Amino acid sequence: MSSHRDLPEGAVARILDGTTPPGVYRWPGAGRGDAAADAVRLAARAHWHAAVLPLADVTDKFSFLDACAEALELPDWFGRNWDALQDCLTDLSWWGAPRGYLLIATGWEVLMRTAPDVGAAARPVVEEAVTHWRTRRIPMTVLLDQE
Repeated sequence: MSSHRDLPEGAVARILDGTTPPGVYRWPGAGRGDAAADAVRLAARAHWHAAVLPLADVTDKFSFLDACAEALELPDWFGRNWDALQDCLTDLSWWGAPRGYLLIATGWEVLMRTAPDVGAAARPVVEEAVTHWRTRRIPMTVLLDQE
């Protein structure tokens, strides 16, 4: 799943109602205006747990993992490494039992320009988490902000 599809206009609602399959999508403009906040509100109404992961200021692996810990409210046992992030993203028990999980990574394109090695390491972790949840009753979708 290394190539990500663009999310068409208005498709967030279709992800939340199940008519668009869960996955990793490029979301042009997610970081502009209230787009991410609107998606979080839509997700809450659909009983999905949503989180916004701000990445525009991430410069290295450690700041990426710190951003994840804060934005995703990761548990204290989070070990601040890629394996621990994978473990957390395939558990999510602290998020309760919603109908689905929505992760919106704002500043993804900035991250890919400023710290491409971090983005390259994070991408398979996110993709594997989406694949993991695809086999369960609770879907996960990740939206990667594109400018």
